[in-house]
Amino acid sequence: MNETNRVDQALADLAAAGKKGLLPYVTAGLPDLATTERVLDALAALGVTAVELGFPYSDPIADGPTIQASYTRALDAGVRARDILTMVSRFRKRSQLPLLAMLSYSIVHRIGLTTFIALARDAGIDGLILPDLSLEEAPQISQLIAEAGLRMPMLVSPASTPERRRKIAATCTGFVYYMSVTGITGERDQLPPELVANVRQLRQASGKPVVVGFGISTAGHVRLVCSVADGAIIGSALVRRMMEAQDANGTTDAIVSAATDAVREWMTGLP
Repeated sequence: MNETNRVDQALADLAAAGKKGLLPYVTAGLPDLATTERVLDALAALGVTAVELGFPYSDPIADGPTIQASYTRALDAGVRARDILTMVSRFRKRSQLPLLAMLSYSIVHRIGLTTFIALARDAGIDGLILPDLSLEEAPQISQLIAEAGLRMPMLVSPASTPERRRKIAATCTGFVYYMSVTGITGERDQLPPELVANVRQLRQASGKPVVVGFGISTAGHVRLVCSVADGAIIGSALVRRMMEAQDANGTTDAIVSAATDAVREWMTGLP
């Protein structure tokens, strides 16, 4: 594929403008795919850099209780990977918002690696984040994904050794996904004091954009992270607000409004 990947282009445009990005995480199918599609429309209108689209899985790897609960709701409603890709195809006809699929490698393996990559590419997915993919398998799979024109960011833990960070960063395409905290996703009151230094070192060592996720839940967190990183990912805090809106009202309008208000609030933290 010759066309520029949408994730690459979005990050390059930010860098050229001296700006930083917000990449919200949305659980696909919460509470249904029609609502997810409307949330994507709303986030695109707000001007977010990209959206990380979570594929529900019964045995999540790095997800905390909030995102696990959202997965349960989506799975109970019958959402499946191919349904999500069908929704993405529909959305892609009217939007160029970059979309990254966050999913267990087990889902990809079950469908078939080459088959899933082709399905994701044809639907309009721009990258795959596979948190349970081993570093040993990653280079070959990253190459196959890149050959399809997609990107494969990988997670770097604060607990990783410098050598392991270097290997992960070398395998990443699109950007390096730095975890602000070790462990699972979830909202935090404070971010670790060493975060800024770690991200600065990772950017210098990798020569690639670095986006930070895990634990980010306020505009102040976004401001801190984006003082050194290229962007911030907010997941659990957004998913929680959407589930609260679902529980309190249940209408699609209420859920979309909750998501929009939250992301608009966090975007005030962007420098």
